[in-house]
Amino acid sequence: MSAPSAVPLLTVSGVRKSFGATKALKGVDLTLSRGEVLALIGENGAGKSTLMKVLSGAHAADAGEMKLEGAPYLPTGPLHARGLGVCMIYQELALAPHLSVMENILLGIEPTRGPFMNWRETRAIARRALDEVGLTTLDPATPVGDISIAEQQLVEIARAVAVGCKVLVLDEPTSSLTQKDVQALFALVRRLKSKGVAVVYISHALEEIEALCDRFTVMRDGETVGHGVVGRVPVNQIIALMVGRNVEDLYPRSVRTPSTPILELRALAGRKFPRAAGLTLRRGEVVGIAGLIGSGRTETLRALFGLDPVAGGEIRIHGNLTPPAGPGARWRQGVGLVSEDRKTEGLAQNLSIAENLTLSKLEGLGPWRFVRPSRQNAAAAPWIKAFPIKCQGGEQAVEALSGGNQQKVAIARLLHHDCDVLLLDEPTRGIDVGSKAQIYAWIDKLALGDPAAGKAPKAVLVVSSYLPELMGICDRIAVMTRGVLGEARPVAAWTEHSLMLAATGQDQRA
Repeated sequence: MSAPSAVPLLTVSGVRKSFGATKALKGVDLTLSRGEVLALIGENGAGKSTLMKVLSGAHAADAGEMKLEGAPYLPTGPLHARGLGVCMIYQELALAPHLSVMENILLGIEPTRGPFMNWRETRAIARRALDEVGLTTLDPATPVGDISIAEQQLVEIARAVAVGCKVLVLDEPTSSLTQKDVQALFALVRRLKSKGVAVVYISHALEEIEALCDRFTVMRDGETVGHGVVGRVPVNQIIALMVGRNVEDLYPRSVRTPSTPILELRALAGRKFPRAAGLTLRRGEVVGIAGLIGSGRTETLRALFGLDPVAGGEIRIHGNLTPPAGPGARWRQGVGLVSEDRKTEGLAQNLSIAENLTLSKLEGLGPWRFVRPSRQNAAAAPWIKAFPIKCQGGEQAVEALSGGNQQKVAIARLLHHDCDVLLLDEPTRGIDVGSKAQIYAWIDKLALGDPAAGKAPKAVLVVSSYLPELMGICDRIAVMTRGVLGEARPVAAWTEHSLMLAATGQDQRA
């Protein structure tokens, strides 16, 4: 990586921001140089988003100082910040899908000829910006709603390029991208860096930070708690800064003793995917499914759980052949699913924590078919404490929680239901390292069981795109390639390299 300029392009000193009694930022410092990619790291709730909103002009700081190119930087709003060269791209893209690509790129700064829009200049500016970000074949007149998520993200960056961006802030930019799209994004960031653009890169994925970033700044509880050069500070030390304690083993693994088969798939097939999925999952083990995005991993879990139609094959639960069934039947059979899409499918965002946590099992929470909120909250309280879920109580809406705490609610629902089989699809995607560590510990605890408390070991099936995660928590791993699930082998038989070979169809044993 090329060395950034010694003169800071942006400095942030002692920035504070409160919302009522809540102190979101308690004194944050960071510096950013031209041609540098700075990783901003921290758990959900650390204050990263608030800091970026202050930086992008969406919020005004209560105290502290910001300078851009040595001059005071006091943006009055996002449009003003963009005009000064500071552009923010949020995880939830801010595009108007009914407008064209070029209208989105120039939105708010449209070139005019007298009282009318100058369409020729609009198209020309958009064309140059699209070429800059690699979208050389995309027609600027295309409606944004007709292009892929990856292309929409590049259009957002093209919008920043069009205004002469000096500082580009990317918030979890890879959360919805395929591996191919991630590599294309990284290549673009490196091109922008070579032209002197400074990038703030917010991500929970430490492997992305190691691959792309020059330096890092760590935030915790609204404060800056550490800085460093990427590659010179051990990962465990960075994690300790994030969570405020040493994390000796991110992937705990107790001595597990798998017993009887609890779930068996034989040539399971869906309408498109999976084409053929065969697997035996035993009580007391964690089995992982690796594979490229689009290989059929998620479709396998959805077909098994009854969300997608089954076209052929067999499903046996507790040794009993079971016909294709809906989610309600699977819940009754002791099979629970945590969806990869917690926001729109995994959780009811407008309902409370207690309502979400108990939704699949309401028996005993009220007379007849009624549910008493007090009993519902009482049923949820032990799980809120056990995980633990950071919240104001069971009555709080799930949408108000951080991503990591939402994921804990989704997993706790399966435990409230007392499922024997847990199907976890990307269980730690987009959540902070501290929450990941807690979820990994729970997976290990569930696979182990607690005989003294009369709790039998569970069986856990995990789909994940993050290979170190699968290698760290699983007993066996199977690889899905173009809809076909290979043999589940002991984790010791795999390396990350061999998993990738199998996922791309180059390992004949898979």
